[in-house]
Amino acid sequence: MNLRIALAQINTTVGDLPGNRRKIEEQLELARRQEVDLVAFPEMAVTGYPPEDLLLKPDFVYAARQILLDLLPQTKGLVAIIGGIWVEDDLYNSAVVVADGQIQAVYHKQLLPNYGVFDENRYFMVGQTNAVFRLDQACFGVSICEDLWYPDGPAQEQAGPGGAQLLINISSSPFYLGKGGDRERMLATRAADNRSYLAYVNLVGGQDELVFDGQSLIFGPQGELLARASQFEEDFLVADLDLTEVLRWRLFDPRRRKQPREPSGHLREIVIPPFPPVSKTVPAVPKKQVPLTRSAEGYRALVLGTGDYVRKNGFKEVVLGLSGGVDSSLTAVLAADALGPDRVHGIALPTRFSSSHSLEDAEQLAQNLGIHFSVIPIDALFQTYLEVLNPHFQGLPEELTEENLQPRIRGTILMALSNKFGWLVLTTGNKSETGVGYSTLYGDTAGGFAVLKDVPKILVYELCRYRNQIAGKELLPRRVLEKPPSAELRPDQKDSDSLPEYGLLDPILQAYVEESCSLEEMVRRGFDQGMVEKVIRLVDRNEYKRRQSPPGIKITTRAFGKDWRLPITNRYQR
Repeated sequence: MNLRIALAQINTTVGDLPGNRRKIEEQLELARRQEVDLVAFPEMAVTGYPPEDLLLKPDFVYAARQILLDLLPQTKGLVAIIGGIWVEDDLYNSAVVVADGQIQAVYHKQLLPNYGVFDENRYFMVGQTNAVFRLDQACFGVSICEDLWYPDGPAQEQAGPGGAQLLINISSSPFYLGKGGDRERMLATRAADNRSYLAYVNLVGGQDELVFDGQSLIFGPQGELLARASQFEEDFLVADLDLTEVLRWRLFDPRRRKQPREPSGHLREIVIPPFPPVSKTVPAVPKKQVPLTRSAEGYRALVLGTGDYVRKNGFKEVVLGLSGGVDSSLTAVLAADALGPDRVHGIALPTRFSSSHSLEDAEQLAQNLGIHFSVIPIDALFQTYLEVLNPHFQGLPEELTEENLQPRIRGTILMALSNKFGWLVLTTGNKSETGVGYSTLYGDTAGGFAVLKDVPKILVYELCRYRNQIAGKELLPRRVLEKPPSAELRPDQKDSDSLPEYGLLDPILQAYVEESCSLEEMVRRGFDQGMVEKVIRLVDRNEYKRRQSPPGIKITTRAFGKDWRLPITNRYQR
């Protein structure tokens, strides 16, 4: 039997039940126009993912269920698998299987992730029953995200002897660098091990600190890739599947004959009542998008996450301090790509310590991008602060206190512009600085969204070079990428005066923050013990700063924020 399936890779918004409903209705209509038999939507497509403590509001839960019920008439002539939430004896993360306007069954997610950014045990009951669905000669199984990451999960039972020829997994799988390749290898293995077609539909879009990359996939029964959707944009992936191929390959696979044939008691078989088949006029030609490079996917993730955060939270324009340094330059380029240059305001805020080349580089970048640019000198304000504080600081040397006055003045001005014009302030600090607390509380940490919060300094340079490469010109001025990093808060200051060189600092931070390596393990890797001890101390004692910093986009395996829960009050000594 031939079955035409579609994967509706959509960008939902948490809590926007009417808006998410409209997106689903549009995709159902598109499925009809493309003569699809079965269309699948991402995990929690109705509510957006993750809805977090909205799930503790009964009115939200029942409103979300009502949206699902309201969608039923839109599924006439189709089988649709729609991700949502469901209330029975408790609350479930569910996939509602609908055929020709009628609910056939509701599958409840069985393996609830509760690590990293996930917290599903806080909200959901574990699903206890499994099912396969028969549509004429086709048999398919449905699972949700984490259910498929385990070899012995629900999909294995669904594809058991006489079972599903097609495994459908609806997902909301957050992005980090390299995850797409890991996910694709896992899915190919599941398809090959079960000798089944496998269709995986993933959410796309930004939600607070998370970004979802899409890249929905369809595999054949040998684990071969048949179709791949776009990354970081909405897509509609269609393919014709010849389900007789499953039997062909299962006949050659003796492993399946060793599987137990006794029913588990959890697997139900649900026969979908017949309805008029969809007539096919032309064959579907599945697309196979080429995966992005590491630099490209990192850049696209930041653009999507920034744009969605701004738009979904009702902002129209953004403002940032444009210093002429590499971090603020990259932030400005990302914002311009995400929102359009006419919605980005770069403000230079020089003091007596700001070099002439920094102001020149900031202005040149603004011209290259076509963003709004203004200069607001703050040295007079800085001098006033010094004079006001002088009676209290008399006899004490100038040091970090005086340096930090400058970013705090800048933060105050940027927030004033935000208040007056409704612009969202973008902070420009990177993960390396955030990790060791190389920032000023209520200064350069003041703002609404931290675009580079999870981008290590070395990756900042990599992304700048990538953006210049695709522009085919020096969009970011060469001097920005070549000069030593400096906060310019005192004469001739360089970051390396206070920190290890970033080429040394970033690998230590990766080992400690992302891999949870001990001091001893890092020393065995060849890192200098004194340097490692210093970095660990800086990371641990600056947790209080990170707790007060704005959210930012997760692109590494472990980001400060949802992934990282170090206690502020902490006397553990490494």
